[in-house]
Amino acid sequence: MTDLPLEPWQWPEETWRAKVDRVRAGRNLKPKTWPNGARCAVALSFDVDHETNELRDGGKSVGRLSWGQYGNRVGMPRILSLLAKEGIQASFFVPAVTALLYPDEQRRVIAEGHEIGLHGWIHEVNTAVPPANERELHLRSADTLEQVTGVRPVGMRTPSWDFSEVTLAIERELGLLYDSSLFADDDPYELIEKGEATGMVELPVEWIRDDAVYFNMNRFQALRPYTAPETVFDIFRREFDGAYEDGGLFLLTMHPHIITYRSRIWILEKLIAHAKAKGDVWFASHAEIARYVKAQAGL
Repeated sequence: MTDLPLEPWQWPEETWRAKVDRVRAGRNLKPKTWPNGARCAVALSFDVDHETNELRDGGKSVGRLSWGQYGNRVGMPRILSLLAKEGIQASFFVPAVTALLYPDEQRRVIAEGHEIGLHGWIHEVNTAVPPANERELHLRSADTLEQVTGVRPVGMRTPSWDFSEVTLAIERELGLLYDSSLFADDDPYELIEKGEATGMVELPVEWIRDDAVYFNMNRFQALRPYTAPETVFDIFRREFDGAYEDGGLFLLTMHPHIITYRSRIWILEKLIAHAKAKGDVWFASHAEIARYVKAQAGL
């Protein structure tokens, strides 16, 4: 007779402690000062999912695949044109399948001085993939992005911010500089694995600072959230103002197939103008910020 697995309320202390301690936030890495006397760092990021959101679920909806294609046809050109006009470098997290579908897009991103980071193979859910397969997918993705762009990624944002029990170990095997998938702080911090300081930087995310939660829709799942663009701008602005007041990091996650519609792109334009008006804000890629805070901490 096989013993049934214990319910969480039946776990002994060593079980729940081990789960909590697997990946933890270590020391805060917010620097005393940012480059050139800036009070705040701004990290703009774009998850370039395109068709992979639908492909990872089986790719049955041609309509949803076409929504992903909008990200390439309309979204990315608008984003890159805006960043070029503003003179800002950003980070783009790209599933390997997206890079294979649109290699010229990724080469343009690199050519224009931006960063490309890992974002899974086909936007798979890490916790739904066996550990050995997750490892192989991340390693294959790193090789693919390097082959397409000529640049080896130094950071990862897991698809859907889904982080398994082996993800950090895989990131360390890859020798990554940073991760940007976890939530334990507003500002950068060092990742701890099973009580061991890793030297890896976490640039934390939050659903509040993600366009998808306000605008996403799936008619087959009764998913109809919609927040007025004015309200989304107000939330993002307040998050930036708080980071500026604290002298910390403002990290924003966006998607080319979501933020770039004619009624929404102004959110990003106005947010950039608001931050620039402060006069002492450092716009930088995730890799630049991770390198800076790691150097300042002596890691």
